[in-house]
Amino acid sequence: MRGNRAKIFRRTALALGLLGAGLQMDAVGPSWGQDKSIVLASTTSPQNSGLFGHILPMFKAKTGIDVKVAALGTGRALDAGRHGYADVVFVHAKAQEEQFVAEGFSARRFDVMYNDFVLIGPRADPAGIKGGKDVLVALRTIYVARDSLFVSRGDRSGTHTAELALWKAAALDPARAKPAWYREINQDMWATLNTASAMGAYVLSDRGTWISFTNKADLEIVVDGDWRLRNQYGVILVKSSEHPSAKETQGQTFIDWLLGPNGQNAIRSYQIEGHQLFFPNALRGRLWP
Repeated sequence: MRGNRAKIFRRTALALGLLGAGLQMDAVGPSWGQDKSIVLASTTSPQNSGLFGHILPMFKAKTGIDVKVAALGTGRALDAGRHGYADVVFVHAKAQEEQFVAEGFSARRFDVMYNDFVLIGPRADPAGIKGGKDVLVALRTIYVARDSLFVSRGDRSGTHTAELALWKAAALDPARAKPAWYREINQDMWATLNTASAMGAYVLSDRGTWISFTNKADLEIVVDGDWRLRNQYGVILVKSSEHPSAKETQGQTFIDWLLGPNGQNAIRSYQIEGHQLFFPNALRGRLWP
């Protein structure tokens, strides 16, 4: 009974997330069978950074297919695919993506593009980590200092997953220890950056969202360039054999465009203030040499 209540809660939370993204639940399913549109469940960074606003009109102009984005964070985006609320999933946590495929909800994931994570902190840098190139040393310094705030998304997103993996690599686990200086807020990247800005805290962000973030206040990049900060994005088609309402043909059309020269060039061309936010690598198949 308890397990059933937990499942109902997760499905309700997911439905609320889709509603929050502007999608009507009765429209996500068989009733969309006749129109040329798909639901893309995505991590938040391509939406918050403006990438989707740049590339999706190009795709629609080419194919006539409208892409309705539910920007939920990686964990909930994958759950949307599992429950048949999305036709395509666009996320950045490869282990979770491969698990999704292994569970039978898709036949394959594809690399699409990459950028990197950056460690953000207040200009005063109370932990004294600015300019470092080893993110694990920086995290250990923050942990030992115990007088510097750190804000975590805490929301099962790809960025949250990457953050937890970095703490684990540093042989630390503040999410479990819950020290007073470590604040989990269960919010998306934009809200997490706003919180860090208000509190003068350290925070891990993907570079694309950081560049597009408009409330930086006295926050700045304090650590970047570590190979551990790589951030690969993948795209996955939801199988119609698992969810008959899934628009597999139209979803595959989107993936083919995204991985092809038109989609990859569209990603490459997106810039903010002269900064390229994402780097297409569908053909390269690997992030670092």
